[in-house]
Amino acid sequence: MKQIQLTNNKAVYNFCEPYIIAEIGANHNGDMSLAKTMIKSAKDNGADCAKFQSWTSKSLICREEYENNQVYNDSKKKHFGSLKEMVTKYALTNEQHYELKAYCDELDIDFASTPFSPEEARLLQEMEMPFFKIASMDINYLSYLREVASYQKPMILSTGMSTLNEIEQAVKTCQKEGNDNLILLHCIAIYPPDVNDIHLKNITMLQETFGLPVGFSDHTIGTSVPLASVALGACIIEKHFTTDKDLPGWDHEISANPEELKQIATQSKTIAKAMGNYERTVSDAEEAKKLKFRRSLVSAKPLQKGQKLTASDLTAKRPGTHIPPNLIDNFIGKTINTDLAADELLTENMFD
Repeated sequence: MKQIQLTNNKAVYNFCEPYIIAEIGANHNGDMSLAKTMIKSAKDNGADCAKFQSWTSKSLICREEYENNQVYNDSKKKHFGSLKEMVTKYALTNEQHYELKAYCDELDIDFASTPFSPEEARLLQEMEMPFFKIASMDINYLSYLREVASYQKPMILSTGMSTLNEIEQAVKTCQKEGNDNLILLHCIAIYPPDVNDIHLKNITMLQETFGLPVGFSDHTIGTSVPLASVALGACIIEKHFTTDKDLPGWDHEISANPEELKQIATQSKTIAKAMGNYERTVSDAEEAKKLKFRRSLVSAKPLQKGQKLTASDLTAKRPGTHIPPNLIDNFIGKTINTDLAADELLTENMFD
């Protein structure tokens, strides 16, 4: 089983207790006070990592797209102003990156961000990010993947909108740079997706196809789908996070609130532990319970010394401390060497 040392304190592999990423993204709305409130809430509600997104108004979108005033969100939440105004407001400066990382360090929660260009990737490398997250949109931006892979840090690749061939090409591109510290995230890049389009079984398919740890980047409403992914071995759960779903912005509506994040963080660990082993075992606690809850052979009626037993002479009742009922055929036809009252537990020394 391939294992990736994601951070100093966390290694991930399929069916481990998942690493929980609270994807704050742009939900800070350009407000550092709100960003810090979200980091604190993410920490308090069990997230391992508070993750942001790194871009500038020049590094992500071309002039024509701004002029078209493209709408990117799939929800119906009303936003302020033009696309360029929103992108500019939500972009983090270099100084703000360092400020947020310092606050995460203070709270002992991992800081991470998704870079959207080589320039932002270099900034995060200078900040000594433990890993890089690659957005679904960049799975086919191969020159960019090569540069990020060259840093030899773990890379988390989201696979939304991608064909299997595109995922394979991305994986091979990184591996050719000598970086095999790769984690795939099954992802449906619709906000939120129709339940029929989620296909959680792709987690198993990606595990078997690439032999890599696989997690789940979730855009559904609620907690049931990301928790279900843990039963398929998801090693990372990335979930958009907000402190208030009614805030204006791209992703608040589809984000987990603090209560939902807490459910995901706590219950995912319970599910991972409960998955246990493939091999059938009986615990010590169950072995002890056999003595109380299983049955033993008992006399069905009064029996006399020297009597040869028939099936009607025997039955089985609790406790399970004596001869088990599956051995009844071994005692039919045998002769007892003592008188027995009805409902008496049989023992081996009662027979000749």
